Amino acid sequence: MIRRVRARILAVEHVADEPPGLVADELRRAGAEVEVVRVHRGDPVPRTSTGLDGVVVMGGPMGISDLRALAHLRDEVALLESALSRSVPTLGVCLGSQLLAHALGARVAAGPAPEIGWAPVDLAEAALEDDLLGGLPRSFRALHWHGDVFELPAGAVHLARSGATERQAFRSGRAWGLLFHLEASAAQVARMASAFGGELERAGVDAGALLADTGRHAAEAERLGRHVFGRFARLATGG
Repeated sequence: MIRRVRARILAVEHVADEPPGLVADELRRAGAEVEVVRVHRGDPVPRTSTGLDGVVVMGGPMGISDLRALAHLRDEVALLESALSRSVPTLGVCLGSQLLAHALGARVAAGPAPEIGWAPVDLAEAALEDDLLGGLPRSFRALHWHGDVFELPAGAVHLARSGATERQAFRSGRAWGLLFHLEASAAQVARMASAFGGELERAGVDAGALLADTGRHAAEAERLGRHVFGRFARLATGG
């Protein structure tokens, strides 16, 4: 009898308050083995995707401007470049999408102002038949929490925009970058609001209003997130 080998997925977690949660849930539901590299605990990031069936890079408060100071970010870029070269299914969320755009040669820089809060995401025409975003409503609310934005990488497909940020999602081959959050539960948003309270204050965002909006929108965002990450899981596991 031939023993079926489980798909092996590597997920990079930068801070404890932004875990791969819902993404990892859907990957495990699809039968994948998910290894979480927690850089905030000192876990090393592999610079190659050899032996991996999928790569996921989550969000965090650092950015492309920290590449020189943070060795793990340079290792993550090398990991993403390796995954891209081998067509390994790859998902970057928020900071992960910025690192992915950088790995593809696109410019990543601070936007005109931080975009934090629940706001509509509008899908581009190309997203309607996309392997991950296809089947979502043409417009939906998602959590935004970023200061940096990216230009569209050369050859990539533009998938979504918001009122404040033209490039909210893209696809390049078998890699996807999502600047918005569909993985954040209400409990996670509450932890982020507590951990990054200073960031909210500097952006002029009221934490109480953010949490109230979270109570209104998090359940629907989770439903949409399970759709998107379930599709990614099936792609990564060959299901």
